[in-house]
Amino acid sequence: MAHRAILHVDMDAFFVSVELLDRPELVGKPVIVGFPEGRSVVLSASYDCRARGVHSAMPMSQAIPLMPEATIVEPSHHKYAQASEQIMEYFRSLTPLVEQISVDEAFLDVTGSVRMLGGPVQIAQTIREHISQNMGLPSSVGIAKNKFVAKLASTYAKPNGMAVVAPERTEEFLRDLPVSKMWGVGKKTGEQLHALGIETVGELSRESEARLVSRLGEHGRSLYLLSRGIDDRPVEVTRDEKSISAEHTFSADVSDVQVLEGELLRLSHRVAKRLRGHGRAAGGVGLKIKYRDFTGVTRTKTLGAATDSSSAIGDAALSLLHKLSPLAQPVRLVGVRAERLQDPEVGLQLSLDPKDEKVREAERMADLIGQKFPQSLVTPARFLRPPE
Repeated sequence: MAHRAILHVDMDAFFVSVELLDRPELVGKPVIVGFPEGRSVVLSASYDCRARGVHSAMPMSQAIPLMPEATIVEPSHHKYAQASEQIMEYFRSLTPLVEQISVDEAFLDVTGSVRMLGGPVQIAQTIREHISQNMGLPSSVGIAKNKFVAKLASTYAKPNGMAVVAPERTEEFLRDLPVSKMWGVGKKTGEQLHALGIETVGELSRESEARLVSRLGEHGRSLYLLSRGIDDRPVEVTRDEKSISAEHTFSADVSDVQVLEGELLRLSHRVAKRLRGHGRAAGGVGLKIKYRDFTGVTRTKTLGAATDSSSAIGDAALSLLHKLSPLAQPVRLVGVRAERLQDPEVGLQLSLDPKDEKVREAERMADLIGQKFPQSLVTPARFLRPPE
């Protein structure tokens, strides 16, 4: 049976690279994307910053001392979304089998494209050249017979490179890798494997499958197969998100319910806008609260009809908040989650109030204005963030 040709394309320091297009004077200099104040975290960092220990999700309060000479650039999410959409559309022009993993990475199954476009290595070179020449962005590509190995290969290609793992050399490539590099091996699983005397993928592949299953259940079986380079998962063209969420961490713990209400409305607006952008509607809304001592609580509410309306999602989030009052202690983080996603037309058919459709149309018009004029702020006044 012929092997598949799978590419994993990963943009390099994507947010930083996009920002440099508008800030050419920063090319070659250390750059961190994020908000410099409060409890913000690093969203992206240039590779010289990474060499100093700065990484994504690191608190800015830790990152800045590690690289004090870095320029801090506040994020422009609309630019990242536009660049991502352009990149993904280009991928789909090469093969219909594109699985977008995040805003800056995707799997491509090019098995059926090699006759027209050349071998997988040639296709990968074409991709990197196209993105560089037409968008000015660097990318790295891993090429292998399956998704697991292709993703591993792309990490070795970084930055701005390409790595090929021939099918017959798959087990050789995996042999000396630490098990921590494998999908599904987090801290807990890593400790369990360590207790079994397993530190590398090669050692895992030589372990008894039955022993792994007895210790780790079905997860042990999947790890055993991956360790031998066996991964039959297809490139999934559609990846229906199970939920869409947004969170905010306050710069100081908050006890004022009005401040919390204002923030929840603003987050609801962000979530609803993303729902409309994805052509989805929420059948339920979730509220997340993290208190001063880092303990947290989540609550969910089922909606009478699926919706992509900022107002409806905001009202549901507020009702969940009010049910928690009085709050146990000051709040450091709040979040809103849209869940049980479905076709928005289902919700519209169930809603008989013409006012709902007028509100929805106004929100969609605001979305269009925001897309045409990204620097503008078009949002209902009640969704504006109050001072903390």
